[in-house]
Amino acid sequence: MQRYNNKIALITGAGSGIGRATAVRLASEGARLMLVDRNAEGLQQTLAELPEGAEALTKEVDVSLEAEVEQCVADALAHFGRIDVLCNNAGIAGGDYSTAPDQSLETWQKIIAVNLYGVMLFTKYVSRHMLEQGQGAIVNTASVAGIRSGAGGNAYSASKAGVINFTMTGACDLGGSNIRVNAVCPGLVETGMTKPVFDYARANDKEAKLGARCELRRYGRPDEIASVIAFLASDDASYMTGQALAVDGGNTASLNLPGMKV
Repeated sequence: MQRYNNKIALITGAGSGIGRATAVRLASEGARLMLVDRNAEGLQQTLAELPEGAEALTKEVDVSLEAEVEQCVADALAHFGRIDVLCNNAGIAGGDYSTAPDQSLETWQKIIAVNLYGVMLFTKYVSRHMLEQGQGAIVNTASVAGIRSGAGGNAYSASKAGVINFTMTGACDLGGSNIRVNAVCPGLVETGMTKPVFDYARANDKEAKLGARCELRRYGRPDEIASVIAFLASDDASYMTGQALAVDGGNTASLNLPGMKV
């Protein structure tokens, strides 16, 4: 399929994991890309994995800094002339699993700044252009952690719940101008962000337990999430907006309490 011929997609967090897989998927369907990440080396690796002949620009950006976001969007428009798709994928886990009595305000501020403010800022500046062109699709990477507890630390979970709600309010703000806003909520997927979890499991002979509590009894791959992002951003999802799709192997389909599954 070439659903993205003549379309421009801006992808944040494109230097690894789901962002990289999304870049490869959209490029394979004809998209021209603006790839954004803080990791310059990661961006170069993503470029190396794109299909031959794919057109892509890269830019190092801290998504939590408004001036950098505004300039990035301006640069994309100066080069490509338009932005049809925005994939807000950049995010951090923070590595903090402290319980409620031991929360760190500094950790919360750092995680919220990247995971939630970053989504808001890129949506702010890209949607202004989409309003002028009268169309566009925005896909935010949230998480099952934003749907229920147990899939991330408190700050991370709160940030992803915020992304889900901003997806809905953004869809209401922009729907009248033919701009769709949806979110994908991955379950456990092997990426750079989840590397500590996978490294620990493998080092302690527990890899078989990774993903064992979801209905498909396995963890996911970045390309499986990318395929859903590619659907949500395409005309195949032309009547979908304000939705948060769990792509989690069925993890959120049941109570999923400890000891319920073997």
